[in-house]
Amino acid sequence: MTASLHPHPLRLGVNIDHVATIRNARGGDHPDPVRAAEIVSRVGGDGITAHLREDRRHIRDEDLARIQAATNLPLNLEMAATREMLDIALRHKPHAACIVPEKREERTTEGGLDAAGLHNTLVPIVDELRSAGIRVSLFIEASERQLDAALRLGAPVVEFHTGEYAHAILDGDSDRIERELRRIADMSALAAKNGIEPHAGHGLTYDNVQPIAAIPHIAELNIGHYLVGEAVFVGLENAVLRMRELMDDAR
Repeated sequence: MTASLHPHPLRLGVNIDHVATIRNARGGDHPDPVRAAEIVSRVGGDGITAHLREDRRHIRDEDLARIQAATNLPLNLEMAATREMLDIALRHKPHAACIVPEKREERTTEGGLDAAGLHNTLVPIVDELRSAGIRVSLFIEASERQLDAALRLGAPVVEFHTGEYAHAILDGDSDRIERELRRIADMSALAAKNGIEPHAGHGLTYDNVQPIAAIPHIAELNIGHYLVGEAVFVGLENAVLRMRELMDDAR
């Protein structure tokens, strides 16, 4: 099964990084992120996202092949724009590779990739990934400058960073919320107009997902930390099903 054949009009990719984070806190093999991938597949998730970081703080190299073997869902490998990560992507051949900014000291990905400023660095990486049949995505801010860079790089997908929107919700800043939603909606429409498939993610929860899910041009949401956190209380299956329900209702 491929993501494009799934009956849901808005796809849900589930990031299972923090299942591995919990595992790594004590060492050993439990909880196994592969089991999380299997649950996501069983309850109607459309894809698995995993970020192989330089310091291997959550997903580890050996997890990638095991995830791919365990489920037919497409694997979206989040990766830094480095030769090491490129070689790993070329070896494992995930369905998609989402290039993200990465700093060792950050707790999670902070902000979008500066695709415009890193154009020359990204050109050979994007070219090699595409030549290998890997669908390239760029995790960027919803701005014309970054979208134009994605277009020049020939990336077929962009994932818009929704962190500022999520922060505006937490701050209760209605003007900022409206401004962020309009920005993401406008850039999603512009991306689609230029033949780029827009995705979105970062900081999405049950409480804030629906306005993003309602943006008609967005094809996929990638959500991880919140779902793994909810799974502690209700189980991963129920957490994913609830998010899926909210996304569908928004459409």
